[in-house]
Amino acid sequence: MAKEKKKLVVIIPMPGIFLLDIAGPCDVFMMADSVLGENPGAGSGKTGYELLLASPVDTKKIKTKSGIAIDCAVRAAEIRRSIDTLIIAGFSRMQLKSGHPFFQWLKQIYPKVRRIGSICIGTYALAEAGILDDKQATTHWEFSQEFQLRYPKVKVDTNPLYTKDCNVYTSGGVASGIDLSLALVEEDYGRDIALKTARKLVLPLRRPGYQSQFSTLLQVHRLENSIAGKLHPWLIRHLAEELSIGHLAEYSNMSVRNFARVFQKETGLTPAKFVEKLRVEIARKYLEDSDLAMDQIAVKCGLGSFVSMRRTFLRHMMVSPSDYRRSFRTSLHSVAATC
Repeated sequence: MAKEKKKLVVIIPMPGIFLLDIAGPCDVFMMADSVLGENPGAGSGKTGYELLLASPVDTKKIKTKSGIAIDCAVRAAEIRRSIDTLIIAGFSRMQLKSGHPFFQWLKQIYPKVRRIGSICIGTYALAEAGILDDKQATTHWEFSQEFQLRYPKVKVDTNPLYTKDCNVYTSGGVASGIDLSLALVEEDYGRDIALKTARKLVLPLRRPGYQSQFSTLLQVHRLENSIAGKLHPWLIRHLAEELSIGHLAEYSNMSVRNFARVFQKETGLTPAKFVEKLRVEIARKYLEDSDLAMDQIAVKCGLGSFVSMRRTFLRHMMVSPSDYRRSFRTSLHSVAATC
């Protein structure tokens, strides 16, 4: 009986990507291949992975943001072998604009692969090729609004670290490519092989939480000339107080009705929702940088008791204040505390 061929995983590094966009997934698949080699008979008798780096442009040398160049074995259009998994790592909106031949190649190759995926804003490439039309997808939280406006047919949800819709997979930020790759290994060979792979790389098989714990709830710098932007410094100083719409309108020398109308038009949020998001943002900073107890933080930020702060935090961040502090507390501060 002929030995089954390894699954060919083609990873396409886009010009100007972060090195981790490609290094993380490459290491996951190669470690999984090693684990399968050490465990004959595991994973339903399959034989692992073979990696192939393919360039989306004419040159085979792709330069990353760190200045390190990646030498691809082939150009994407030159691949003649059967592809099992195709992954787009990152994206360069400067070099690959609409109409680039790579998008046509993607559209043609998609029906021939078992599955296709993207890392970080590699979703732009899949969307440009029409592969994400009417599908659920995620991308880096910072680009979610721009992405949705540009590709209205895509159902964008930037909460998950990665998504699956039929045979199309997308992941959020740079490190989410590792989460996605481990999930693909688990899909292929089961939890045991994926867990052994994660352990050898000293990684969690599944990271807790969602992209929301990394995102910024309020882009205040974009509201500089709005009512919200002008109110922001005053709000910071008075978070522990009652901040009703009447108080905000009075401080802004406007009627309540006019204030509410203008505020929502400029920010897309009601004043109450804006204040709640601001309170959570400031609470995050206290959790990251201070030793204040949870109840103290809740009072200083106007979030009531710890119980009410936890409820509000979970609604916005999808993670509890305690878990957030464990994950994001200033690292040097945490190390010093143990000395």
